[in-house]
Amino acid sequence: MISGAFAMGAYFVVFVMVHSLLADPGFKSLARSALGKTFDRWQRLAYNLLALLMILPFFFIMIFLPDRTLYVIPAPWSWLMAGGQLLAALALLQTTRQTGVSYFLGLSQLRKESVAARGKLASGEGRLVKDGFYCHIRNPLFFFATVFIWLFPFMTENLLAFNILTTIYFYIGARHEERSLREEFGEEYEEYKKRVPMFLPRLRCQGKCARENMKISK
Repeated sequence: MISGAFAMGAYFVVFVMVHSLLADPGFKSLARSALGKTFDRWQRLAYNLLALLMILPFFFIMIFLPDRTLYVIPAPWSWLMAGGQLLAALALLQTTRQTGVSYFLGLSQLRKESVAARGKLASGEGRLVKDGFYCHIRNPLFFFATVFIWLFPFMTENLLAFNILTTIYFYIGARHEERSLREEFGEEYEEYKKRVPMFLPRLRCQGKCARENMKISK
């Protein structure tokens, strides 16, 4: 019988090809030319629903295909890892709140017809979000999601394959997202990109990001 890790790798190629195409600015431009405002209103929601459906086979593979346990972390270390996962989950929730949960899911775009409602991950309501977690790292969603999946207190071959492939996908997705943000915000995003790291968060905000955080706190 085919191994779970091999099946996951094969399916991952299909998954990345589909999502890379849908996230590509060139493809979005063609679709927008063909569909007009309808594309801007439905693109984000449709993308999220498709992603949810295409993730399901990964869980099927992990559960039903052959697997082998690699390690199990005992208590109390497993409790610390679970606590880290909880913190990562809370950080993910806060990050989506920064950009707007409804906007992130693609629901608010259905009620809007403006160009600002194109559904970019870190653009918020037509602006480039640079405060909060975005002051420390350009891709906090991908960062905290990566922390969460690697803090499971157990590891199997299938889960290891899933974590590795997911981490690769987060990197690819971040690259596509940054191309879209550069296209939308131009010089503003290039300036932000020079100050804030992509994946390894800095501890302190500097320059304009720090001033924007101070305004938010007030």
